[in-house]
Amino acid sequence: MKQIPIKLWLLIFASAILQVIIFPVAGPLPTWRASIAIYALVPMLIALQDVRLSLRNVAILSYLCGVLWYLGTCYWVYSTMHIYGGLSVPMGLFVMLLFCLYLGLYHLLFGFLFAYLSRHLQRWQALVAMPFLWVAVEMARTYVTGFPWNLLGYSAVTNLWTLLMAPIGGVMMVSFLVACGNAAIALAYLLVRKSEPSYTRRKSIAGTVLALLTIGFIGGSQFHPTPYDRPGDQTAVMLQPNLDVGAEAHGLRRDPLQDAMQLSMTDQPRTVTLWPESPALLATDDPLIREKWMLLASKTNAPLIAGSIGMKDTFKGRYLYNSAAVIDPDSGYVGHYDKMHLVPFGEYVPFESVFSFASGLTQEVGHFQPGEQRTIFHTGGHAYGIFICYESIFGDEVREFARNGAEVLVNLSDDGWYGDTSAPFQHLNMARMRAIENHRWVLRDTNNGITGSIDPNGVVHDTIPRHTAGIAVARFAFDDTCTFYTEHGDWFGWLCVIVTLASCGYAQICKMKTC
Repeated sequence: MKQIPIKLWLLIFASAILQVIIFPVAGPLPTWRASIAIYALVPMLIALQDVRLSLRNVAILSYLCGVLWYLGTCYWVYSTMHIYGGLSVPMGLFVMLLFCLYLGLYHLLFGFLFAYLSRHLQRWQALVAMPFLWVAVEMARTYVTGFPWNLLGYSAVTNLWTLLMAPIGGVMMVSFLVACGNAAIALAYLLVRKSEPSYTRRKSIAGTVLALLTIGFIGGSQFHPTPYDRPGDQTAVMLQPNLDVGAEAHGLRRDPLQDAMQLSMTDQPRTVTLWPESPALLATDDPLIREKWMLLASKTNAPLIAGSIGMKDTFKGRYLYNSAAVIDPDSGYVGHYDKMHLVPFGEYVPFESVFSFASGLTQEVGHFQPGEQRTIFHTGGHAYGIFICYESIFGDEVREFARNGAEVLVNLSDDGWYGDTSAPFQHLNMARMRAIENHRWVLRDTNNGITGSIDPNGVVHDTIPRHTAGIAVARFAFDDTCTFYTEHGDWFGWLCVIVTLASCGYAQICKMKTC
């Protein structure tokens, strides 16, 4: 194996660090860090286009960048595995490392394909194709692995351009915009290195375009989204119980149901009451729990949507579901939505016979079955679409609720599994993107924060402090607007897949012609 120059190692490490800090690390993402997104990929692109590298060395460098990026942004996996999953420290670290080694393969795929295009097309052509390639790999992360966490576009959730593009092409189009900025800077670097006189004019043009692009993107990142121009005329009372994960199972909470009733039974007029996904494990078929739910709904004269455990008896035994129960003050128990997209190694163990060592991860939540349909609930004269926790990261799935008539989106979550890490803030930004994409208010009710309402501009309102038990009284509004993204989903992402395949095919033809 030919030795990789030290400069290229440094470029890869620099890009990995930049890709980490453009996302929340230990709290909300500062504006100045969000603006770095337009430069974060540039060192990696420059390194991967180095003609001294073999494709094997390209794979090594891009894979290293991906593994380091996941270690930096998803370090919370260790907390989930060790603190709440019951794994030992070595095993928790080992599983986190396996997680990063596996998902780092997507950076390897991107790097390999990008270098392949650079070697068989002109390098500027590869850079033009690069944003399509990046989004195509993000589509693979979404639809193959099912873990589209921290897509590049989420780094720009507060950017002015996101408000314009996300309702059209979703987060994938925002990722494309950020990738375009990185490709343009890398292209400018490529042109500057050329010393021939014939490149003078191209340098001037590239410099002008680069300056305008940089000013436009950074200016957009400095824009602080203003609250939606239609103020919320409805009120949601959202419970934040702040239950420790596994507390009830270990006898550390005497009666979480009674605590929830006391906190929620206020005189505050409301449109709806929400209880989050939580470790209280309230069963939808428990008569006592249904009675309490009905009491709360009738006394507040408002529907209740409560995180719960759904149950279904079959000839194979009793199936468990991570559910949200809906109770109407007049008609009583309406039904429940069953979470469709479960967390692997959190709510179920895929290929359990192979990954038996990870069975401890589900000791607190049991073995859930996936739901079968995205139900819209009509109560109080309005339509609600409910998605639970991890489902908020799947834009093409969440938009189905709005497309099917939901006038407000409800996100119930238990972010207690993440501990005091960056994950709750990363998770919030993904829910904010769902509000922007679908032009809907999102009512986000969590076990221990961040609880509040999100308007169609992605601005978060009426939060209460994390790690406190209480209620958030949040304003919101109903809306039945359908954006282009709501109607057509990830059309832009699929377009990028097609362009990427065509680019690779064209590169292969060029390669054959030169052989």
